[in-house]
Amino acid sequence: MAVDLIDVVRDGRAAGDLAAYFDEKGERRFSGRRFESFADGGDRPAVRDVITPHDLLAVQALSVVVPAETMFALLGGDLGRQVGALLARVPADLELGTRDARKQVGSQSPVSEAWSLLRDQPDVGFVTAGKLIARKRPHLIPVYDRVVRCLFGRPQQVWVRLHDRLAEDGAELRGELAALRTRAELRPGISLLRVLDVVLWMRHHDEHREQDCPGFGTVSLDWMHSEEE
Repeated sequence: MAVDLIDVVRDGRAAGDLAAYFDEKGERRFSGRRFESFADGGDRPAVRDVITPHDLLAVQALSVVVPAETMFALLGGDLGRQVGALLARVPADLELGTRDARKQVGSQSPVSEAWSLLRDQPDVGFVTAGKLIARKRPHLIPVYDRVVRCLFGRPQQVWVRLHDRLAEDGAELRGELAALRTRAELRPGISLLRVLDVVLWMRHHDEHREQDCPGFGTVSLDWMHSEEE
């Protein structure tokens, strides 16, 4: 039976999973624990509108590698300048689920255009593109990979729909994520979106398979339609 997203966040396992994922001294250390914080973050003022070598290293912590030619184009070519110009139009402190965020994640928004530019590079795809954008705007764009997509049932327009879910009911889900971050004794700087992503990923990654995964669509989200991308 499918479960509601907020029930996954409230589940008794969630705080332990979060603490284990971000544990610097744990028996099983997850490299993704440093994704947002590596080199003081990709959204700090000096670098928030430019893809840096630190960003390319940070996404490797989430098990993706930017192809060499795309990397060169991002660091010193037109692609990097185009992505940077688009990022400059997106406030670095804007949080998904808050006022004015919805228009910044729609299909015609600058951040969506930046994502599309990256996705369409050879051997990049939606996962790597999304992780690069999430590194630059961690409070606005979620890390979204095949494991989480599997749980959600492969929705379209996931950024907009997640925004709507975070904003509804007086931002109840945002409050639950903040409380969960506190229970897990994580530093406040870890974004609420990263808290959500890690809880979902930890719940499902061990059993996930590329095809015929038993977890497909098991997180019930009334505001999401299950559609193939």
